[in-house]
Amino acid sequence: MSTNLLSCKRGVVQTSKLTAVAHVASRLGSRRAQRVVCEAVPSPAPVAPKTESAAVSAPVAPAVVAAAPLAKERPPVADDHLAQLKAQLKRAQESQQKYAVFTQAQVDEIFRNAAEAANAARIPLAKMAVEETRMGVVEDKVVKNHFASEFIYNKYKNAKTCGVIEEDESGGIQKVAEPVGVIAGIVPTTNPTSTAIFKALLALKTRNALVLCPHPRAAKCTIAAAKIVRDAAVAAGAPPEIISWVENPSLPVSQALMQAPEVSLILATGGPAMVRAAYSSGHPSLGVGAGNTPALIDETADIKMAVSSIMLSKTFDNGVICASEQSVVVVGKVYDEVRAEFIHRGAYFLNEEEKNKVRAGVLIDGRLNPNIVGQSIPKLAQLFGIKVPEGTRVLIGEVDTIGDTEPLSQEKLCPILAMYKTPTFESAVQTSHRLIMYGGAGHTSVLYTNPLNKAHVELFESTVKTVRILINTPASQGAIGDLYNFHLDPSLTLGCGTWGSTSVSNNVGPQHLINIKTVTSRRENMLWFRVPPKIYFKGGCLEVALRDLVGKKRAFVVTDKPLFDLGYADKVTRILDTINVHHQVFYHVTPDPTLACINAGLSEILEFKPDVIIAMGGGSPMDAAKIMWLMYECPETRFDGLAMRFMDIRKRVYEVPELGKKATMVCIPTTSGTGSEVTPFSVVTDERMGAKYPLADYALTPNMAIVDPQLVLNIPKKLTAWGGIDALTHALESYVSICATEYTRGLSREAIQLLFKYLPRAYTNGPNDYEAREKVHYAATIAGMAFANAFLGICHSMAHKLGAAFHVPHGLANAALISHVIRYNATDKPAKQAAFPQYQYPNAKHHYAELSTMLNLGGATDDEKVVKLIEAVEELKKKCDIPLTIREVLNDPAKEQEYMQRLDTLAEEAFDDQCTGANPRYPLIADLKQIYIDAYEAPILPIKTLEFFSKV
Repeated sequence: MSTNLLSCKRGVVQTSKLTAVAHVASRLGSRRAQRVVCEAVPSPAPVAPKTESAAVSAPVAPAVVAAAPLAKERPPVADDHLAQLKAQLKRAQESQQKYAVFTQAQVDEIFRNAAEAANAARIPLAKMAVEETRMGVVEDKVVKNHFASEFIYNKYKNAKTCGVIEEDESGGIQKVAEPVGVIAGIVPTTNPTSTAIFKALLALKTRNALVLCPHPRAAKCTIAAAKIVRDAAVAAGAPPEIISWVENPSLPVSQALMQAPEVSLILATGGPAMVRAAYSSGHPSLGVGAGNTPALIDETADIKMAVSSIMLSKTFDNGVICASEQSVVVVGKVYDEVRAEFIHRGAYFLNEEEKNKVRAGVLIDGRLNPNIVGQSIPKLAQLFGIKVPEGTRVLIGEVDTIGDTEPLSQEKLCPILAMYKTPTFESAVQTSHRLIMYGGAGHTSVLYTNPLNKAHVELFESTVKTVRILINTPASQGAIGDLYNFHLDPSLTLGCGTWGSTSVSNNVGPQHLINIKTVTSRRENMLWFRVPPKIYFKGGCLEVALRDLVGKKRAFVVTDKPLFDLGYADKVTRILDTINVHHQVFYHVTPDPTLACINAGLSEILEFKPDVIIAMGGGSPMDAAKIMWLMYECPETRFDGLAMRFMDIRKRVYEVPELGKKATMVCIPTTSGTGSEVTPFSVVTDERMGAKYPLADYALTPNMAIVDPQLVLNIPKKLTAWGGIDALTHALESYVSICATEYTRGLSREAIQLLFKYLPRAYTNGPNDYEAREKVHYAATIAGMAFANAFLGICHSMAHKLGAAFHVPHGLANAALISHVIRYNATDKPAKQAAFPQYQYPNAKHHYAELSTMLNLGGATDDEKVVKLIEAVEELKKKCDIPLTIREVLNDPAKEQEYMQRLDTLAEEAFDDQCTGANPRYPLIADLKQIYIDAYEAPILPIKTLEFFSKV
């Protein structure tokens, strides 16, 4: 086997072309999905998108012969090697299956013993690595071995990697860690022992098996490191083949290992061909990109500290760590001082002739010369044919070009630095950015600056595209973590994010070598019950309630013209006068309030600056006042944002802050139906679009509701009927809503009982039946509290659109649709269900049957009871002289054609209505269209069947 085989090093020149290994895969069996982790080692010149040369430097001299490697033939892989690999993988798989059931305590004991053994062998392993690879420095490799054992153990000794690693009992969430299986580890010459220790310890901590494939030039030391870890693990109780290795490594064997079906995860440290081979399989990949780290020194930096740190990093193990600095970028103001400090610290600045010799020796055929990697200054000087002073620690070439024409601008895994002078900090940042994007996108960058210089730090971090941005830190030691910042995870595998064409943007650790199963127990969304803090009721409570506003200064009263003319506003203002509250009345609210109406009221509010807003009237004044209140408190509110649909009111995209900082909101209903006095809803018409928008946000919940029956004694009969059926619809829809709870259903039931008993009397007897008026008024508010928290359903969705299109009063539109909606919802096998209902299975039919039982309507089965409920609703409508069909409601034959033509639009808009999401049966648009047709054509009675088949 060639001693110059460097094909497993990223970017190092290769001695022969890749041997075809397709037959290897077929011998090892079919492949299955694998994840690939490609660890960074020496890179080719440009691996990231190139930038154009920044400037023109001195011409590059003819190439200097620098001990180029001899090309040698690679013998084909032997069949017995493949057979051995196949058997080895089978043993590894069997060991891993046994290890997979070990407890956390067992794993931690094995992990500790293995780390201790590796740490104890750090010096002999370092000597073996330098002797075998002829790269790096023994003492520095001792540090890396020490780091790979002690620091990795210390960081992850208490990490949970087995079984349940995280649990939230209240939230019903468990995270369970499982091993990935057999890991294939390809190990490079640059870090042969520390990488082997690192990968082996991570595999042991995560209950995985590891099969290492050493680099041929580092096989002895890599196997020695692996054997030490393996023996210690087995002595502590691990299965015998949990850590193993390839005895006869080669590129075809590495390829065969990666393609083996027994392998679940690949940790590949290799050259471009190796990395491409891993990626070309088409499997998901976790990769690590190239490094071309720039160190920027600005005019506020501690020059001595900066230079010392760079020298410390660049000379560490003769610069083989991929995170080590490759260039220094200096702001012109301190350039001379920095240059002098480098010289003082042992750096040698190359003259033009020497730079050209070094340039010629850095690259061979456009790739990094492998003979310079990890070599000492004397060896490099000999290779380049230059003389340097004794004691020189780093060679520095002053350059001004970035790109293919400047070999010094790329990654150089040895003690050689490029140095750039820039006029300003901003230009220095741009130079650093170009260096990164030329050959080290995503990897590591360093800024030396005054720690308090936040502006420079912010510009640097927002410009450079690296996932590790080190401030005043030596790159080699800082990037691997836990040395200069304990919060950066220690690792010898450094992710580079998508900038470096990898999918991991942090330091790789045990979390990347486990599968995490998330066990989620059923937990419906947290429920809530919100109503106004104060609700006053009983006849004559208006005066007592308004006196609660003592101390307020300015009250803005919102109502409509008919109520104003009837003197209803005077009932409020007279009381306000007695408690010295200045007032102003806005009485221009129209039925179905528009944005124009709201803006008119808002302009008066902004001028008057009230500390209390009082809405008096039916749904329209209260709805309008709520939006005026919102715009007064939060003028930046966007109507389109507020109208945006949501699935869960607590998770909506558009958020509204709590109101009440400027004004208290008081609602006084003078009709019995909308319940708006206690709800967080408002219905507004956009006159520009001709559409009604039901708006919902708990910020719109009034601070006070005054429910005084004396204010509704003289409601006209039609408004009594329409409002009463509107309230009944609120109660019926909230009772079967997907958000209904024990807290809301009790309110719904009470409202339904009151309305069935008292609405016919209130309609028939009017002001002569105070008790009926009072009970219907209370029922409307009670139903409002129910649907404020349980929400509504498709009856309201469809009524909103019908009302907007044909100017049908809201209560009347609900009356025309509600029985058809009951029939539609009354099924145990809906074609569609809501995404997250609070019930465990469809039960709207049973809930309707419960209401029928409560009302003593008869019926033996749930189906019979639902039919009885529909019959009772229709009978109630009949008693209140409400038309039985939409055709009768429109009462205009000329509108029939228009109605039928608009069905598709009505159905689609109703589907998109805010109320649709809480309906127990999630509708198809075609379903809504059919309900519109059914409700238009004929009365629902007699009911032949409850079945409603969706056209899925």
